[in-house]
Amino acid sequence: MNHTSVEITGEGLTCEVVGKVARDGAFVTVSPRSVERARQAWETVREVAERRPVYGRTTGVGANRDVSIDADDAHGLRLLRSHAGGAGPLLSAEIVRAMLVVRLNQIAAGGSGVTPDVLGALTDVINRWLVPAIPVYGAIGTGDLTALASTALCLIGERPWQGGAAGPYLGLRPSDALAFISSNAATLGESALACHDLNLLFRAAIPVAGLSLLATRGSSEPYAAPVHDACPHPGQRRVGAAMRDVLAHEDLEPVRVQDPYGYRAFPQVHGPALDAAERAETIVTIEINAAAENPLVDVDGATVWHNGNFHTAYVGLALDAVRAAMFQTAALSAARLGTLVEPAFTGLPAFQAAPGEPGSGIMILEYVAHSAIADIRRLATPAALGSAVLSRGVEEHAGFSTQAARATTDAITAYRITMACELVAAVRALRMQGRVPRGPLRVAYEQAADVLDPRIEDRPLDADISMAAEILPGIADAS
Repeated sequence: MNHTSVEITGEGLTCEVVGKVARDGAFVTVSPRSVERARQAWETVREVAERRPVYGRTTGVGANRDVSIDADDAHGLRLLRSHAGGAGPLLSAEIVRAMLVVRLNQIAAGGSGVTPDVLGALTDVINRWLVPAIPVYGAIGTGDLTALASTALCLIGERPWQGGAAGPYLGLRPSDALAFISSNAATLGESALACHDLNLLFRAAIPVAGLSLLATRGSSEPYAAPVHDACPHPGQRRVGAAMRDVLAHEDLEPVRVQDPYGYRAFPQVHGPALDAAERAETIVTIEINAAAENPLVDVDGATVWHNGNFHTAYVGLALDAVRAAMFQTAALSAARLGTLVEPAFTGLPAFQAAPGEPGSGIMILEYVAHSAIADIRRLATPAALGSAVLSRGVEEHAGFSTQAARATTDAITAYRITMACELVAAVRALRMQGRVPRGPLRVAYEQAADVLDPRIEDRPLDADISMAAEILPGIADAS
């Protein structure tokens, strides 16, 4: 468990910090300024509701927006109970914890108008590792209503936390119900974790490709600065420069005039993946620090604004683009893997089998990699191509960013396996060749060589793949 402390301020939250809290258990505190900001918003919306209709506070929700309600009746409790209706398997604990820290930060930003007592309650929940049971199905990118309604019922004591633990009791006022659940915190939390993972894996792909190039005696010409100055896409230039760095000091003796696309076009294919991931992280970072509430409480203007900030089209479209780019670069990884089983490229027996034996060596790695890539291709279908008309026609669009986030999480798992297969093959080839990298690539090579089984006789390779997948984030530092 990570015992570092993270202060939540309503601004400056990053995807990396979300991961530290959700996965590593970093301790959470809330700044006094954030509590005061939330208190002012809470007081403002109560004053506004006394003089004009406020959606969800003095009215019903969805098609019931024209139905007036008494702010002191049980409408809010009915709203939570009726909306806590998700279905399917439960979200993982890390995604739920990411949701909690994102919602904490959103409320700290001061636009929700929910009681400031929620800040202390959510902080306590996060630090005590209390996890509400959140089913997968229920959101389409216009608000994680089922997830947050289920969380609210745990907070007020109507439902137990997972494991049956008794959590903090929060006296959530009926008028605060919509203010608490009107958020995409679950979708954004999962997106933040995905962006953090993508950053590491796309960086790790560079030294892995470098090891493959070294094992196949490839050329560094495709990474020369003049090549990428001539076609200066940002990601392409970054990949070219990174490849020049990791190949520095290596004794490269190219045996071909030019290499296959897996090496020659690596910057042009992996560069778009870096660009897409960077854009997605920028968008998600904006969202997790935004007071994207409906209605939005404007303390300075002493009013509220009914708006569409609940719609996360930016997030869904950015994640759709990432998965398309991920498929392209994963396919190139499989192409490099194909060269690593070929004697003409490695000078080794076919499939890197043990010398003198008609063995299969690493033959199965290609099948595993293409199995994973098939899933990436399936998951790359844009979620944004869907839509929906709901609530008697008054909510007539959805971007399905929730599904984009879920597809990205699953695609990352498959991409990690694809990269692991290439890493296993590249390290094995270099070992069999009796070659150890001399420059920056040596760091990545030694990290892998320290944990990968050196035996080359035919044997199961599942443990090798698992170990290689596990160390990929550490290899990212070599790029």
